[in-house]
Amino acid sequence: MRTPRFLPLLLAVLSGCSSLFADGFRLAAPISDHMVLQREKPVAVWGWADAGESVTVAFAGQSKSATAGADGKWTLKLDAMTASAESRSLTVTGKDGHKVEVKDVLVGEVWLGSGQSNMSFTVQSANNFGAEKTAAKYPLIRHYREASTHAMTPAAEGKGAWQECTPANVGGFSAVLYFFGREIHQDLGVPVGLINTSVGGTPIESWVSAEAQSSDPETKANFDAKMKDYLAFDEAKAPELFKKQTAIWKAAVAKAKANGTPFVTPAPKDPLAMRKLKGGPAGLFNAKVANLVPYTLRGMLWYQGEGNAGNAALYHKQLSQLVTSWRTLWNDEVPFAWVQLPNYTSPGEGWPRIRESMMKTLELPKTGMAITIDLGDIKNIHPTNKQDVGKRLSYWALGTVYGKSVPAISGPLPAGSSISGNAITVSFKHTNGGLKSMDGGALKGFLIAGADQQWKTAEAKIVGETVVISSPDVAQPAAVRYAWKDWPEYSLANGAGLPASPFRTDDWPVPVAKK
Repeated sequence: MRTPRFLPLLLAVLSGCSSLFADGFRLAAPISDHMVLQREKPVAVWGWADAGESVTVAFAGQSKSATAGADGKWTLKLDAMTASAESRSLTVTGKDGHKVEVKDVLVGEVWLGSGQSNMSFTVQSANNFGAEKTAAKYPLIRHYREASTHAMTPAAEGKGAWQECTPANVGGFSAVLYFFGREIHQDLGVPVGLINTSVGGTPIESWVSAEAQSSDPETKANFDAKMKDYLAFDEAKAPELFKKQTAIWKAAVAKAKANGTPFVTPAPKDPLAMRKLKGGPAGLFNAKVANLVPYTLRGMLWYQGEGNAGNAALYHKQLSQLVTSWRTLWNDEVPFAWVQLPNYTSPGEGWPRIRESMMKTLELPKTGMAITIDLGDIKNIHPTNKQDVGKRLSYWALGTVYGKSVPAISGPLPAGSSISGNAITVSFKHTNGGLKSMDGGALKGFLIAGADQQWKTAEAKIVGETVVISSPDVAQPAAVRYAWKDWPEYSLANGAGLPASPFRTDDWPVPVAKK
């Protein structure tokens, strides 16, 4: 008998209807094919079903049940498991006809990475992509990209998918996360899951909840002002505004070219496009962080700060809020590290002060920082050497989180200072075999000043785990600064060759520009 021509269409419609009928029974987006579950911790699994429906999750010989609440949401935890590279299925069943199978599930280490463009920056844009692509045969490394846009209130559900690390897929992975994860995987020999939730061109206030930002008067005032601007934005005027900004930028480029001077300020971005991408303050927290909770993690990584250089004085509080509030949200004081901003040409003291804020935030427990003052690009806000960024983050994680032997968990960090006569002595931690000059020559990048706040180039000498700084032009020194510039001279490293963090011993305000 001949098959009626309309039958394939009918079957397609029925198939679509079946999918719609089952849509209420679903899992959170990260609970999906190719995922990696965190080892050695109870593992959260969650989703939605009919109110009051009993749901059972089965995986690796375990079976756990939960009952959906009035809103249909259910959550349960599987018992802690050891690492496993075996590809297995996780099944979720409810009442008749309700069943979801999640395939190719591994158990290992899971890290979340967030921030702006340097975290979004992909492997295909990093150094030596051809060789990296060919070598990217790591089926036990998985990358999840959270794909939601902004939201005005915290969203329960998001969008995204896990991908296996293959030469065909790796180009779209976050470069920092991938190079970090590769080091972790190669050293530990277990599967690694990397969750990437990042958006270029975003300030930190996009990533912190409204509640957290409202917990402090200063950050609340900043949040309220940003929200006021966001709500008052006139979309009809955006094209003309973008046109004017672009014209000004092009004129500045032409002037710099004519004068033979470098011009590195990025081209302005379409304000309407950016508004649609990131929303207002807390907009990306609402859309791209809240929905990932409570996915079980080992730790978190952060690469951001460029977008806040114009208001650097607030960044220490903001970064502290982000770390603390995210840990509270996950109900887990997970290890948390960030990338200190690298060397780059940017006017003013914004970049040095953001770097300082990042160093200050190391006061929080179980935190770390990759110092990258030597890895920047004078003409590019997106330096392409993400391999060393990932490696330095991995040194911290392997050394502190996993108890492994590494060259050093950090570059030198200032640990105190004292004044004696015409010199200031600064002590350091994380010297790892002793302080040294990076090029074997005299130390560079040190400035010294008296109470008059007039900075003079200083002579600096290594004495054990300290550096003694002085200048014949400053008889009674009051403060020292090192690498305190957007694109500074730098020279100090530890025995492992990792660079020291920029720092200052004063708390003097930013000088007012003379008119």
